[in-house]
Amino acid sequence: MEAAFSQFYKRTPKQRLALLAETLGLSEAEQQALQQRAAQGDAPLLIENYLTTYQLPEGVAVNFRVNGHDYVVPMVTEEPSVIAAASNGAKQLTIAGGITAAVHSRLLTGQVVLSDVKVYASIDDWVALHQNELLDVAKQAHPSIVTRGGGPKSIRTRDLGEGFVSIDLTVDVKAAMGANMMNTMLEAVADVVQSKLHHTTLFSILSNAGDQSLTTATVSVPVSQLADDLDDAQQVAKRLVQASRIAQLDPMRAVTHNKGIMNGVDALVIAMGNDWRAIESAAHAFAVKDGQYRGLSDWQLAGDRLTGTLTLPLPVGTVGGATKVLPLVSINQKIARINSPEELMKLIAAVGLAQNFAALKALVTSGIQQGHMKMQVRSLAMTVGATPQEVPVLTEQLMALKDPNEAQAKQLLKQIRNHKEDNHAKR
Repeated sequence: MEAAFSQFYKRTPKQRLALLAETLGLSEAEQQALQQRAAQGDAPLLIENYLTTYQLPEGVAVNFRVNGHDYVVPMVTEEPSVIAAASNGAKQLTIAGGITAAVHSRLLTGQVVLSDVKVYASIDDWVALHQNELLDVAKQAHPSIVTRGGGPKSIRTRDLGEGFVSIDLTVDVKAAMGANMMNTMLEAVADVVQSKLHHTTLFSILSNAGDQSLTTATVSVPVSQLADDLDDAQQVAKRLVQASRIAQLDPMRAVTHNKGIMNGVDALVIAMGNDWRAIESAAHAFAVKDGQYRGLSDWQLAGDRLTGTLTLPLPVGTVGGATKVLPLVSINQKIARINSPEELMKLIAAVGLAQNFAALKALVTSGIQQGHMKMQVRSLAMTVGATPQEVPVLTEQLMALKDPNEAQAKQLLKQIRNHKEDNHAKR
């Protein structure tokens, strides 16, 4: 097989597909499915060994009000009920007065890492003495960002232990995601360190930690809004706060708690052409900032108000990277009326908070499964081959069953089609 794939990267997508079909035994139908989804635009240039385009559904969440502005939120996800939950949570939080969001800072940090350091203090003293020179070198490496009001802001050292030292550069990357910009600056700093400090660097690269790009979303909900009966509403509020607290105490629960938040966060980040893997990594690192993995959100009950807070590291951008290459990104920015990274950061945090509210409220009242069930049954209907016209009918019949399975779905679909044929014959 190794010989067959020699120089694979030099082949065209059609040639790659033909080779895969021959080597791996892809059927004609499978080959056609891959060919039908192959893009003619820039997609083949985005990644290596391009074969086809794997599509995910995009929808919009509605009812969001953040800092007094109404938003329609593009979301890309394959998971049923995510957009429905986000819209439902947003509606309830908008009725309560809407979500408030604020960006604490928007800076990117990168590292020049040294190894085999004998005396940390010698590195720390040298960097402190030459910090202006190092910042100037970083500015000269990417002068265009400086003319736009951004650029390097600070530099520091950290003793990582075992002879490793990190020289951290913090940069204002303005509206860009800033990865290439940061790495260019870091390499320039590393050259100076090597030539003047006479110490070889191990590597130079940005950090996705995002702890200098924090955004907080908050909301205050009247307890009376949580149920028709006030006693029931107070019970819901109490249970929701308890569920939130468990995510602070138990890492096992915190993982699922945070996954629910990231359902909405990732869907919006993907729709906006940003690196959702970096956002995921940053969020989970932030969740363990005090040494234990905890829930990213916090809900508290004070008198007759239920207050929710969510802080996330969100190193996102609205220009650069894939934002100008993926054709839907600019359209999605227009749908959401996003004009700056800061506005996008606020909206992402708000989506995460609304998603979390909807999930927790469902969890402590009707149960999370009830909300998922109809969407899962609809997916089952599609799995057995129901057409778009048949899906609603089959879904309704499957919902009447206690625990529908694929065999039952196929049987019901057959009955629906037989009934349709009988009606057609009678006409």
